[in-house]
Amino acid sequence: MKFLGKPRSQRAAFLPLCLLFLKILHPGHSHLYSSRYAGDKVIRLIPNTEEEAYALKNIYQQLKVDLWQPSSISQVSEGTVTDVHIAHNGSRALLAFLQETNIQYKILMEDLQKVLEKGRSLPTQRSRRSVSGYNYEVYHSLEEIQNWMHHLNKTHSGLIHMFSIGKSYEGRSLFVLKLGRRSRAYKRAVWIDCGIHAREWIGPAFCQWFVKEALLTYRSDPTMRKMLNHLYFYIMPVFNVDGYHFSWTNDRFWRKTRSRNSRFRCRGVDANRNWRVKWCDEGASMHPCDDTYCGPFPESEPEVKAVANFLRKHKKHIRAYLSFHAYAQMLLYPYSYKYATIPNFSCVESAAHKAVNALQSVYGVQYRYGPASSTLYVSSGSSMDWAYKSGIPYTFAFELRDTGHFGFLLPEMLIKPTCTETMLAVKNITMHLLKKCP
Repeated sequence: MKFLGKPRSQRAAFLPLCLLFLKILHPGHSHLYSSRYAGDKVIRLIPNTEEEAYALKNIYQQLKVDLWQPSSISQVSEGTVTDVHIAHNGSRALLAFLQETNIQYKILMEDLQKVLEKGRSLPTQRSRRSVSGYNYEVYHSLEEIQNWMHHLNKTHSGLIHMFSIGKSYEGRSLFVLKLGRRSRAYKRAVWIDCGIHAREWIGPAFCQWFVKEALLTYRSDPTMRKMLNHLYFYIMPVFNVDGYHFSWTNDRFWRKTRSRNSRFRCRGVDANRNWRVKWCDEGASMHPCDDTYCGPFPESEPEVKAVANFLRKHKKHIRAYLSFHAYAQMLLYPYSYKYATIPNFSCVESAAHKAVNALQSVYGVQYRYGPASSTLYVSSGSSMDWAYKSGIPYTFAFELRDTGHFGFLLPEMLIKPTCTETMLAVKNITMHLLKKCP
């Protein structure tokens, strides 16, 4: 991928910058994350009865497993697919328990460390893939993503404006790109955020892909031109900047923010349970050590507060909110916190139906769609519900590829197909918004 819109004669001047972009933050050459996941397993289980579900909840708590799906032990129930990451020293006990109780299971990943190292190219291999420009088909560190944002802000000032909406807990800037053709006329807007959960790397990759496609196809694609002429897009490639950085340097499967708790040694809050909408109710935890910890109070996390403040300030013209997560292959809309039908259900449901059909038309990948509470699980304090309750009529959460074969370790070779199909869904929702949404 060449740098967008740069004449051939000017590219040489940007080679040092390109090399800076391609310099990968690598916690080791052949021993990623100091081999901390050697022998760890990822196991899929489906309890057939409530008794089995109860037994699994107990053993999960005893062995302190890392739940990949669903995100909380409380959401484990009869018939619910659960994907668990278990450390090497606990896997033998879990497997013995499953065999003793005859609970069906499947080992998805035999050795998590080997999967990690197989899925990541070495830095020298990565740099060869795109010497002359930015490579959108690999995952990028926070530093690389922010350098990329600065670069586009300088080189595409006609369509892009970069700004900060605040600072993270650890003092990192919370950058947003405003994308669209500048005009004096009133324009509605779409908010897009990625990476609210640190370990879901395909999210930030999609946000970057969206910006790249918008800039590359603005002149050639009538749909994209209409989108950028009639709307602004506020794009936040990495919401949870501290957590995302930590997932590159220390713990690949870190989910939460990195805030400290005065009473507990455990760090972080689930940034998608920290919003002021049925805060800390069903699907959220009050315990600081849990992955779904709701925080000490709503908007306790500076990242959440910054985004909430921005959306409140601009809610009159922001008509759609899109948040990108992984994994499950779902397109979700409100409500998350209760089983109820939203007032503009027919409008939102129609947009979701068409978006999923458009997505499937590329590679045949199937997405389920519907209210988050019944399609995925009940969760309170989510950004999507908050945005909807705040007056943004179109709010969606994407759960991108896959359905568990790779989970959070979606290989880089699947970035392009995942982003290509997702682009069609987002364009579909956006055009629906322009035509029909109030």
